[in-house]
Amino acid sequence: MQKWEYATVPLLVHATKQILDNWGADGWELVSVVPGPNPEQLVAYLKRPKEA
Repeated sequence: MQKWEYATVPLLVHATKQILDNWGADGWELVSVVPGPNPEQLVAYLKRPKEA
């Protein structure tokens, strides 16, 4: 059975693509983006397969 690891990442509105590209380069897949604690921030939920 596939096992996953997860990360919660704060995203700044003006640098969202750059932040997600960095995480994606490390094998993380974006699952969801939700509003953060203020209008300038979002929160991304990411996952990737867990290594054995």
